[in-house]
Amino acid sequence: MVQVMLQKSDPLGARSAAAALSARLPLIVLEARRISSILSAGLHGRGRAGSGEAFWQYRNFMSGESASRIDWRRSARHDSTYFVREREWESPHAFYLWIDRSASMHFCSDHAHVSKGDRALIIGLALADLLVRSGESVALMGLTRPTASHRVIDLFAEAMIAQPATPHDRIPDYALTPRSEAILIGDWLTPIETIAQPLAQLSGLGAKGHLLQILDPVEVTFPFTGETELIAVEGTGLLDIGDAETFRATYLERMHQHGESLNEIATNIGWHMDRHMTNAPASEAVRKLLLRMIAP
Repeated sequence: MVQVMLQKSDPLGARSAAAALSARLPLIVLEARRISSILSAGLHGRGRAGSGEAFWQYRNFMSGESASRIDWRRSARHDSTYFVREREWESPHAFYLWIDRSASMHFCSDHAHVSKGDRALIIGLALADLLVRSGESVALMGLTRPTASHRVIDLFAEAMIAQPATPHDRIPDYALTPRSEAILIGDWLTPIETIAQPLAQLSGLGAKGHLLQILDPVEVTFPFTGETELIAVEGTGLLDIGDAETFRATYLERMHQHGESLNEIATNIGWHMDRHMTNAPASEAVRKLLLRMIAP
């Protein structure tokens, strides 16, 4: 009988989890800085309209606006068009980062060299550093306020050590403003109904968002053979599935349906959904997310 622990919980509690995270963080931070340094070449901030002083662009005057906003000098060059001189937004809108630190993220098979949780931390910290480099502010959802500090990686690492996650870590109850943008990183292997509600809450006021699903290769391929037991997700139950090769088709179909449901949820609220495998380079996921967020 083969026992497959697809997800495992931390039996020693939050204090043990914090100590374990503290021990792993130096290497996680080092890798996040390495990726950020590589990808930062050619990185530029985004110009956006706002209430600052730096000129950004001209645009046509719109009906209903105050005439005091018209740039009369520029408008005098045209017979029938009035122009407004827009200024660049000096206080960047905030990005809110959430990294799943639940027990299910501890899993690492022989087909990968890093757990889903550590990979999520590497991607999240590298992305936060790159966003700050591009002139944005970033918050660790539920743990920190938005910051544009170049110490963002250290600040986020300290915050996570100070407040360890519970075995069933979940998205904080937020209602982000339309100027906010969320980046949520996890394995998303929980019932769809537990995912849909918090995402609807986050996006309810029009906030943009990006979901990144991180999976171990065996969770996608299910390469097991012989009589097999699965240990329950974040629990103590066992599921005897019999012959793993016979069960594989059922498992893969359910995983496909779950992925389709995740994509549908993201699409319905106007968010992006991507998947990353822990046997692929972390830099690939960081680059893809960054391009989505800093694109004009």
